Amino acid sequence: MQTSNVLVIGGAGFIGSHLVSRLAGAASASGAPLDPATNPDSPIAPDRIIVGTRNIEHAQHLLLLPRVEVVELGLADDAVLDDAIGSLGVDGIVVNLVGVLHGDRGEPYGPQFAAAHVYLPRQLADACKRTGVRRLIHMSALGADVEGPSMYLRSKGEGERIVRDSGLDWTIFRPSVVFGPDDHFLNLFAQLQQMAPVVPLACAHARFQPVFVMDVVQAFVNAMVNPETVGQTYDIGGPQVYTLEELVRFAGQASGHPRPVIALPDALARIQAAVLEHMPGGAVLSRDNLDSMRLDNVLAHPMASELGLHPVSLEVVMTDVLSGRNRDNVLQVMRGSVHR
Repeated sequence: MQTSNVLVIGGAGFIGSHLVSRLAGAASASGAPLDPATNPDSPIAPDRIIVGTRNIEHAQHLLLLPRVEVVELGLADDAVLDDAIGSLGVDGIVVNLVGVLHGDRGEPYGPQFAAAHVYLPRQLADACKRTGVRRLIHMSALGADVEGPSMYLRSKGEGERIVRDSGLDWTIFRPSVVFGPDDHFLNLFAQLQQMAPVVPLACAHARFQPVFVMDVVQAFVNAMVNPETVGQTYDIGGPQVYTLEELVRFAGQASGHPRPVIALPDALARIQAAVLEHMPGGAVLSRDNLDSMRLDNVLAHPMASELGLHPVSLEVVMTDVLSGRNRDNVLQVMRGSVHR
């Protein structure tokens, strides 16, 4: 069992909350009552788990977890970042989970994508080198490519290139879309069908290989202790491929509000996205999202055996979640997932 201190940048988000909870051995985010200090199945038990976030208020749900500290980290504050990373010690681990799905347009990508996906990885790599911390685990995205069709994928690709060129002991993960009880993907589709009589759907035939959030978390945890993962880039997906239309239909049926799904032609889809990306409260869908979906979001090869993953299917977790029934069944799946 290893005890390296861990800093999770973006630890207050969807995936980060589950990862922090998993490392802390607590039930708040994952529903898994696991104590890394006593459970032999846990490969790492950090003495300190530092959550880096832009706004401490967003991390209030993590403050009661054991050994968890929360620090406010601004993108431009090298001194604060150096302090946080330097406090880990040379055997510390930095995990970068920061990502944005929407942003202003620009070439090759707009300022929000540049800040989150390019400038931050460079800043983290530089801070690691200044402080002597070698280990950096970086979240990218399936299909990331500096020549990709969308700003999102191009900026993610540039972030990957920075990490690979850093000279650090890096590992990069590239998941397909991530699902879980508190996701903003299937839950959104279910909510839309509670309100709308029909679902006009852009990119209905786009293909995804959704992966359970606790499987992604397990991949990160395993990489923290497995030296074979250093210098490797891993695509991560679930056991089955779906079209977007199939996922929307599943969300409607599981939630008890199935609605007709109307596949939109490309021209209408772009008009719809142009409207939705300017909705009050933030974009629901953007033209850049459509550009990303021009590529199938599926694995080209089986997942690497050293990750030790046995992915859970979407139906096993989300049928009960979206229906609002059998919460105990969902928690049992999540408990089991941290022992695989």
